Amino acid sequence: MTIQEILKQYWNHQYFRPLQEEIISAVLEGKDALALLPTGGGKSVCFQVPALAMPGICLVISPLIALMKDQVENLQAKGINAMSIVSGMSRREIDIALDNCIYGEVKFLYMSPERLLSELVQERIKYMKVNLIAVDEAHCISQWGYDFRPSYLHIAELRNLHPQVPILALTATATANVRVDIIEKLQLKQPQVFLQSFERKNISYLVEYEENKLRRMLQVARGARGSGIIYVRSRKDTFELARFLNENGLRADYYHAGLSSDLRSSKQENWKNNVTDIMVATNAFGMGIDKPDVRFVIHRDLPESLEAYYQEAGRAGRDEKRAYAVLLYNIADRILMEKKFEASYPTLEEMKQVYHYLANYFQLAYGAGAGLSFDFDLKDFCTRFKLDAIKTLNALKFLEQDEYLSVNESVFLPSRFRFEVMNEQLYNFQIQNPGWDPFIKVLLRSYGGAFDHYINIREFDLAKRTGTTVQMIIDNLNQLQEFGILNYLPQTDKPQITYLKPRQNGANMLISINYINERKQLYREKMEAVFNYTEAKKCRSQMLLIYFDEDDAPKCGLCDICLQEKRQNNKQEIAEKLTTEIIQQLSSAPLTLDQLINAISGNHPNEKLDAVRLLLDAGKVKTNGDVYYL
Repeated sequence: MTIQEILKQYWNHQYFRPLQEEIISAVLEGKDALALLPTGGGKSVCFQVPALAMPGICLVISPLIALMKDQVENLQAKGINAMSIVSGMSRREIDIALDNCIYGEVKFLYMSPERLLSELVQERIKYMKVNLIAVDEAHCISQWGYDFRPSYLHIAELRNLHPQVPILALTATATANVRVDIIEKLQLKQPQVFLQSFERKNISYLVEYEENKLRRMLQVARGARGSGIIYVRSRKDTFELARFLNENGLRADYYHAGLSSDLRSSKQENWKNNVTDIMVATNAFGMGIDKPDVRFVIHRDLPESLEAYYQEAGRAGRDEKRAYAVLLYNIADRILMEKKFEASYPTLEEMKQVYHYLANYFQLAYGAGAGLSFDFDLKDFCTRFKLDAIKTLNALKFLEQDEYLSVNESVFLPSRFRFEVMNEQLYNFQIQNPGWDPFIKVLLRSYGGAFDHYINIREFDLAKRTGTTVQMIIDNLNQLQEFGILNYLPQTDKPQITYLKPRQNGANMLISINYINERKQLYREKMEAVFNYTEAKKCRSQMLLIYFDEDDAPKCGLCDICLQEKRQNNKQEIAEKLTTEIIQQLSSAPLTLDQLINAISGNHPNEKLDAVRLLLDAGKVKTNGDVYYL
């Protein structure tokens, strides 16, 4: 099939978006490429289409587990064989998934960069027929980027395993420094760079100095009349603000990473299908959601960087119709952000303390833990050891940098099982243990393929089919696991911490203090760029584009600064026109003020009075108290 036929069959689109076809052609010619497409520019199609056009499997590296999960489900819904390897999966489960990629018909394997540290994964990838390596969110490989992930530095090791396979790096936000870093760190060979302008001509960027943010949010939501997102920093605020909006007659809901997977999915679907109009969310919301008719995105709090702001604001107006990106700001926001910044960076001792407490939390002995993953509840951990949450999160990031551990976002993994015995052995077990026969028959009838790989199950459905309770189903599965008949993995919906090295003694830990200072300086610069964006009197779109190295960017004509300039220019034009008219009227005969105002064209008496006062002040018009004359 041609790439156009693939696009039509699987995506039902007649034409590619700008640059997509050129990027796909480069990949099909076996060339490395770096593609910078703005949010909503259709990055996934750039690697999915060429991978389908070639024999073999495409490896997709992504840091966002939720996004991986969405893309895998979307591909599977299209009838395309795709799978992902994420934290929380057992070693046996990963083993079987990798075997399917070598011997089966899998077209896409999604995994986080942390997985590439595993010898098991590297060894199996060596035997896969890889046709393309796609690196999503490629800015994460750069220390100059706003979201640096140390594990991304290991992606280049794939080049050693498959030196002839092209690498396609994709991102929506990268400055010139970051672009150079991506090419160098991924070892791209003479890459073709595809750069689409970051300009969004239909978005009106507005920065509003506002003390009463609640009132202004209501005004924007009512005025925009459509679907919208309001970003806030804290989980608690998502709930309280959504309640406030509902109490004021708007259909709003709230979203954050602490909600269960089912609840997040249902909220997301309701918003996508316009059951609710406004989603009040933390920055956990929006990645990978391609809703075209978002009319406004409001930031109630200052974003951490202009890269993050551009991505989040860019979720508005993907249908190319007018949309609004509103940043509400007051002087207290700046003070709060600076205080938070100073309090966020832990000392060396504090980092070692977090690492020590973490091992106690998971009951991990010295020298143990390498390769093990644990469910992690940040709130419970910080409460138990009386730690500051933000400082703890930053300590974990620095421990990631030195590759002691990795922290993965929360991801929902459903319950799953696989038979550990062959058909004949299972049949013998049923004969020898007739009490287990009905339950095993239900499993066999309900779930096919469980001898070959892990199958997702719902304990609630099994309870209905067997006329028992969910707890009895769980007990039965655990007991069959003890007998060695099957392997049962209960569902999980928590962040994961994976130990990349055995637990170290604090005295032996090497943590780069220079790196910490570099990161602190980089984040201060990014914070200052946000302050500059909010406070400078310059076209907002132009400022964003210059930040992304589009130095010859034009004024947008839509932002608050451009609109203010237009109003000022119009005011001047109106004043000049009125001055001419007043002089023409008075050159014929003196007039009373009422006669003069009525004789001048226009509907705004105040503007007319201002023009008369200016002429009086300049001495061009005089009055005796009754009439005005030249």
